[in-house]
Amino acid sequence: MMKTYEFAGREVNRMGYGAMQLAGPGVFGPPKDRASALAVLREAVAAGVNHIDTSDFYGPHVTNEIIREALHPYPSNLTIVTKLGAVRDDKGGWLPAFEPDDLRRGVEDNLRNLAVDAIDVVNLRIMGDIHRPTEGSIEPQMHALATMQQEGKIRHIGLSNATSMQVRDARKIAPIVCVQNHYNLVNRDDDALVDELAREHSAYVPFFPLGGFSPIQSDTLARIAARLSATPMQIALAWLLHRSPNILLIPGTSSVTHLRENLKAADIVLSDEVLKELNAIGIAGAGPAR
Repeated sequence: MMKTYEFAGREVNRMGYGAMQLAGPGVFGPPKDRASALAVLREAVAAGVNHIDTSDFYGPHVTNEIIREALHPYPSNLTIVTKLGAVRDDKGGWLPAFEPDDLRRGVEDNLRNLAVDAIDVVNLRIMGDIHRPTEGSIEPQMHALATMQQEGKIRHIGLSNATSMQVRDARKIAPIVCVQNHYNLVNRDDDALVDELAREHSAYVPFFPLGGFSPIQSDTLARIAARLSATPMQIALAWLLHRSPNILLIPGTSSVTHLRENLKAADIVLSDEVLKELNAIGIAGAGPAR
């Protein structure tokens, strides 16, 4: 199993870190323990994580400010990925911010709060059903991002919550280095897209890798984890790493202990027999996680 992947012009470790949980409850407001949030980020980088996923609408602004405080000046091999497409109201509600002017303001906010001159990767988050992409034109938005890329504010562009058609249409305007969609052991709608992107040497970054709002639960998964002296969630992460070499993981946590547990999943080797058992869970569990 490959431990690294060439992503956005750098060799990144396939086990990355998602910063969403560094904000307060509901991804809104400051964390309960800012010192712990800083410690998690520093521990992640010290352990070899060099791909961090964030957004300025987490908090809002909170996670980017914590990333800056914990890690700036950033290691030369660190790739920071952010996303655009929403803002928060004063009660924590999620509002679409998808017009070209909104995207430009979002880029400027990310640049300021991360204290960088250019963002490594910007994912265009296509708002709609949180679990399932919906078709629709993203041409104006892609042109806006491509313009900012030409201006040097963005190095690379990705998509989030996108369909295969949207990926193909976006590529007519600018290269797409990654797609970030809902995918895990029991939510396999993007199987074909994962393979398509692998052929094109583009990364696939699953969100909700551990199930989403309902954690993955399966007697078979629990039995396999026990046999391998691992947790079910470590096995679910390891399955994703085995699924395709272009899959990059960004599990999030606000706990150093949980972070270390997640990172150990990268060292788990799954035999063909175990992979067959795990794949059967996905077939049986098509639809809501069980």
